[in-house]
Amino acid sequence: MPMPTLTQEQHAIVEAVGDFTREHLAPSAIDWDRRKHFPVDVLAKAADLGLGGIYVAEKHGGSALSRRDGTLIFETLATGCPSIAGYISIHNMVAWMIGHYGDDGQRARWLPGLCSMRELASYCLTEPGAGSDAAAIATRAVRDGDAYILDGVKQFVSGAGASQVYVVMARTGAAGARGISAFVLERDDSGLSFGANEEKMGWNAQPTRQVILDGVRVPADRLLGREGDGFRIAMNGLNGGRLGIAACSLGGARAALEASTSYLESRRAFGAPLLHAQGLQFQLADMATELEAARALLWRAATALDEGDPKAVELCAMAKRFVTDTGFAVANRALQLHGGYGYLTEYGIEKIVRDLRVHQILEGTNEIMRVIVARGLTGAA
Repeated sequence: MPMPTLTQEQHAIVEAVGDFTREHLAPSAIDWDRRKHFPVDVLAKAADLGLGGIYVAEKHGGSALSRRDGTLIFETLATGCPSIAGYISIHNMVAWMIGHYGDDGQRARWLPGLCSMRELASYCLTEPGAGSDAAAIATRAVRDGDAYILDGVKQFVSGAGASQVYVVMARTGAAGARGISAFVLERDDSGLSFGANEEKMGWNAQPTRQVILDGVRVPADRLLGREGDGFRIAMNGLNGGRLGIAACSLGGARAALEASTSYLESRRAFGAPLLHAQGLQFQLADMATELEAARALLWRAATALDEGDPKAVELCAMAKRFVTDTGFAVANRALQLHGGYGYLTEYGIEKIVRDLRVHQILEGTNEIMRVIVARGLTGAA
């Protein structure tokens, strides 16, 4: 498939999001990380640009953009703060799920708030005993008349406690993927509570907590799609989510590369700027080449998902694996190029390294991405 070029509209999107990133994300990213501050006021400003419902139809308050547009947006946001860019990607994954699988009443109830980011969203699939084996979740939803009662614990939930809307996967049937359904819960639902904010290596500018469901009784109209559709809904949401997280890795690594180039130009050793050393130039060239290759695969996967390509699932997995591994490797080399200064908080490089490391784990570990690709190649179940 030939690589598409950016349209005039996409250039405008990148320019607008770039201006927002330079004004509202980059100047505060290190401070937010230090203070573990979740800047919900800045998220509301992002929504003013249409970033709260990137893939949601315009009639529901969204921007109706493509997955390819989304990769441009998240790469640009992540040059300022990968942690906040990552959360916005997750929020948009949930908004898309409600927009795509919800009925008219559900869309009318939740999408206006999500698209404006007056309400934030979280995705609840992983459990303490079910991570990569997502079909083994134990959280249950039992039908009781015109309601469901949910019990269980969800682990590693980004935005938990701050978000108002939670898409929760719970078991309504027998073991396995076909017994899972999806529900939309709200923060104030009785019986829903949160664990402590996790102490993490990175992504400190957004909270990560357990979501605890203790007899949460919700009306039957909180079911998203039909009973038994939950695993399919969760996996289809993750296809797009993987592109978003990959794009965040690309943006963070690009910022690290640009910082390294500037640092080597300003730093002198042995009577000349470090940038004049050919060995260091070769490292920069390799880093730039690897990011360009990663971007090409990411755009290929995004286009495949937009066009309904039968290989879209495998391509999204390929892109997520390759781009997040590449992004982390480039950021880590950027830290090395900074020498001891790269290890200091004030330079921002060590934050990028810490933030990008988790991208190789979330939205499906990169080992699971290999499983998905291998299944596509071999036809194995």
